[in-house]
Amino acid sequence: MTRHPLALALLAALVPVSIAQAQEPAETRRDATSLDNIIVTGTRVADRTVAESQSPIDIITSDALQATGTTELATALARALPSLNFPRPALTDGTSAIRPAQLRGLAPDQVLVLVNGKRRHASSLLNLNGTIGRGSAPVDLNTIPISAIERVEVLRDGASAQYGSDAIAGVVNVVLKGASEGGSLSLSHGQYSAGDGAQTQLAGDTGLSLDDGRGFVHLSAQINQQDRTNRARPFAGTPGPTQPELGQKAFVIGDPEVNAAAASFNAGFDISDTLALYAFGSISNRDITSFAFFRAPGNPNQNIPSIYPDGFLPEINNVSRDRAIVAGLKGSFGEAWDWDLSFNHGYNNLEFFTRNTLNASIGASSPTSFYDGALETTQNIANFDLSRQLDWGLAYPVTLAMGVEFRNEKWNQSPGEFGSYAQPDLSRPGGAQGFGGFAPEVSGAYSRDSHAVYAGLEADFTEKFSGGIAGRYEDYDDFGSQASGKLSARYAFTDAVALRGTVASGFRAPSLAQQYFQTVSTIFLAGIPDPFEIRTFPASSAVAQAFGAEPLQPEESLSYSLGLVLQPVDALYVTIDAYHIEVDDRIALSSNLTGDDVRALLESRGIFGVNGGRYFTNAIDTRTRGIDLVASYRMDLGNGSLNLTGGYNYTDTEITRIAANPEELEQAGLNLERIDRTEIGRIEDGFPNTKLLLAGTWSLASMDFTLAATRYGSVTTRPANAANDQTYDAKWLLDASAAYKVDNWTFTLGADNLLNEYPDENTFPNSTNGQFPYSNLSPFGFNGAFVYGKIGYTW
Repeated sequence: MTRHPLALALLAALVPVSIAQAQEPAETRRDATSLDNIIVTGTRVADRTVAESQSPIDIITSDALQATGTTELATALARALPSLNFPRPALTDGTSAIRPAQLRGLAPDQVLVLVNGKRRHASSLLNLNGTIGRGSAPVDLNTIPISAIERVEVLRDGASAQYGSDAIAGVVNVVLKGASEGGSLSLSHGQYSAGDGAQTQLAGDTGLSLDDGRGFVHLSAQINQQDRTNRARPFAGTPGPTQPELGQKAFVIGDPEVNAAAASFNAGFDISDTLALYAFGSISNRDITSFAFFRAPGNPNQNIPSIYPDGFLPEINNVSRDRAIVAGLKGSFGEAWDWDLSFNHGYNNLEFFTRNTLNASIGASSPTSFYDGALETTQNIANFDLSRQLDWGLAYPVTLAMGVEFRNEKWNQSPGEFGSYAQPDLSRPGGAQGFGGFAPEVSGAYSRDSHAVYAGLEADFTEKFSGGIAGRYEDYDDFGSQASGKLSARYAFTDAVALRGTVASGFRAPSLAQQYFQTVSTIFLAGIPDPFEIRTFPASSAVAQAFGAEPLQPEESLSYSLGLVLQPVDALYVTIDAYHIEVDDRIALSSNLTGDDVRALLESRGIFGVNGGRYFTNAIDTRTRGIDLVASYRMDLGNGSLNLTGGYNYTDTEITRIAANPEELEQAGLNLERIDRTEIGRIEDGFPNTKLLLAGTWSLASMDFTLAATRYGSVTTRPANAANDQTYDAKWLLDASAAYKVDNWTFTLGADNLLNEYPDENTFPNSTNGQFPYSNLSPFGFNGAFVYGKIGYTW
């Protein structure tokens, strides 16, 4: 099944494999501005630094993550990384609550997330609506409490050969705090300048020493409360029975209401000089309420006037429960081999409730709130990793790493209560308005196993030249085997100039959610007054087969990177890395296939009562090209120091192939597109292809001043009607904060988006009759300025 000759060559050269995951060392460095920081991502060499890495890597410290007013990890990362995009969509069902992030313009599920070097489980939510990452089920970064994080290492390079599926765009490794003493406690509060969206967070962490220093445990926790925001405007279109009244502000468009609590631990214990026990884990509960489309009082299909004489705005309530624990033993065989045996369990459960709603097909007796069902993901992984140093007579010892992995994945779709999906009156839409529940016939429990072997070799051949080779062979019981490989090298011309590059093949296995998810969604399109229902079908279902669907296969990638590491003067560090990533058979959600001809096609196959559908398909190939530039400079200023950082990313993604329509659609004479222009636009132009970050922190004995500017490039939306295409101009945002330190206390006052910048407004055809002023594609949201204060205490 493997196409790329690189993987085959590597597998022939050594045992198939990957660089095994590394555990966080006992002592970590806090200075993120230096290329001399030790890294643990993408390497098994114990003392490899950022500058010595053969692949581009960023380090974001705990201080940097907490330098803004946000309480979300994904938002903090987006403000620190030029190549990370984290928009804030609204009115997109579960995606309004569990938002995806993307790296280098690729799909959110093409980024692998690790915690302390171990694979993090994915969210159970599948993003289905009109957002970046449509059709993906990535990791929910916001389940990891910021208070628990020592630093985040972001490997901006293909790493499937090192870590397995999903690592096409790169790897985000969250390193937890591991100090055996000290701690912190903080309270923060902020609000948007529009007067809404108040946020409060109480967070803390502490380290404890065990058995006279033989072990440690570090505990962290945080509690967040966030009010909703609303940037909706009054209805300005033509009045009608399916529309609000002229001038009525019927919608709530913005960030959801969130109540969240999270905690984590990181622990280790030295049993002997050659044997240690470690464990870490996290728990997160979030209660999130967002909103659906307004149902007008006179709408004959969606409202019961005796229940809601003025119409109603459904509320979608998601309850997310996330759990993760890793436990392991590590040690050494004599003086040669180091080993690591671990078990990794992850769990995510997402419940759906619809409130302030009704089921129109039940009539006047309809309840007004429903339990809609749940999605659930479980991951269990066992790893055994080996590494040792070999003396080959080179400048330094050669590092050999190898290992095996067993992984079991489960995904469940559980039904809701009867009224949430029922349709007793076939003349009216069934199910809860706003978000219909999962019926028993679309529910189910699914699982799969995979086995992998992997190995890697890294060597400093001379004082100037280092290189690495890695390979991995993985076998899945649902679609077969996959192999990947990676070559990397670095050459230092002088202490001030080094060249590095990689070539890597990769893959991403289709998720269980993409293979089996089924639901009914109500679709609203710009320019079309009435919504319509569309069903999502598995590619293996009878309906998808009638459309000519093929079984899902893994995505395959081939990537290249070439970069420079520069230190032209003391305290100035610059990295420049160009990349080229080709993804074949990329998985996408098909167009919404609807209409009388579609219904006739299905009825000719004996399928009745289905007006249309969509399914997942390996229908496209993409090519992504770009460049990353990161620089830092430190200088003395007055009685303190000034740290300057800058980052720039340029990314261009192009769809190079769209599979032709299947014979089933062509023979039926249907004029349909497998992937429509709107989805093409999201993939190619829905994210900013440029992003610039500039920041400076002036640190004095008792004061810190920080100023950061971010330029987000333009984005473009392509509605069904090409005449309504719209490009939203680039925007500059300014963040500022000042901190006063006295004894162990720190008092901070700051503002994100200080100048109250908003994205360009939608044109009227793209605004749903004037009610939606801003696009969901905005990379920084549309909430305006956020002012906050923090009080912190450390010991």
